[in-house]
Amino acid sequence: METGGCRMGGAGPAGPAAITLEELDGLAEESPDSAYHSHGSSLEEEAAERMDDEEQERLLNYWQSVGRGHQVDVPRDMAEPIQQLTRNNNPQERQSIPFTLIQRKEKLGDLLYEKRQYGKAKWACIKMKEKQYEQSICLGFMKLMRYICEQNSSGLYLGITVPIVTIVHTNEAQSAMTQAVTVAYYLPEVLQDEPPHPFDSDIIIEEWPATIVYSRSFRGITNEDSIMREINLLAAILESPELCLRDTFIIAGYTNPAAANRHNEIWFLQRP
Repeated sequence: METGGCRMGGAGPAGPAAITLEELDGLAEESPDSAYHSHGSSLEEEAAERMDDEEQERLLNYWQSVGRGHQVDVPRDMAEPIQQLTRNNNPQERQSIPFTLIQRKEKLGDLLYEKRQYGKAKWACIKMKEKQYEQSICLGFMKLMRYICEQNSSGLYLGITVPIVTIVHTNEAQSAMTQAVTVAYYLPEVLQDEPPHPFDSDIIIEEWPATIVYSRSFRGITNEDSIMREINLLAAILESPELCLRDTFIIAGYTNPAAANRHNEIWFLQRP
């Protein structure tokens, strides 16, 4: 999951609108720090609380306006998680999921795919089944975002890891996707042994076994058509696609899920 947060974009009169982690950096910088360093004055505390409420409202309104472009409703109870993610968003602190590179396949200087091994790890997972893939990943990430932003048994902000991944399924002929997807967040290394429990019962902590994947990068939106295109393309490139699962794939997002030109990867999973 780019990811790191759910980028929700839509076209408006001035062109595409979207929320990126980089834009969250800018929004965080606009928040006045002075209001949070009062010296006990009730007047200053009231001013700080008012500015805090105004910041929440501004961020929520922005997310709601761009979310409508993807037929995604951003509910009011997302105000605090949005603000929390904004304030804690630091590109240098995003943790990448560790892996071991086994092979790089190139042709005329272009990278065709990488063969990687990912170790056993715990993930926070949410199953979604909306009409459109884009709706599923945005709504799924909003649920995970609440978990990341203090709605967990530790009461702490957990931090962003990248990529955010989505498990997708196709029919046996690899001609169409099913609606059911699983959006998953890799738990940071310091939380792997004892993951905080989510307050949302729809979020399940799962331990995934060590897996070998064949990964190919692509850019742009991810929807049913683009995902099927990338699946068929990687299947044609691989020397032995029969070594991989035929109906289960992973979309890894390194930028926010609804960005127009986001960085993605398609992962084929080698059979156990």
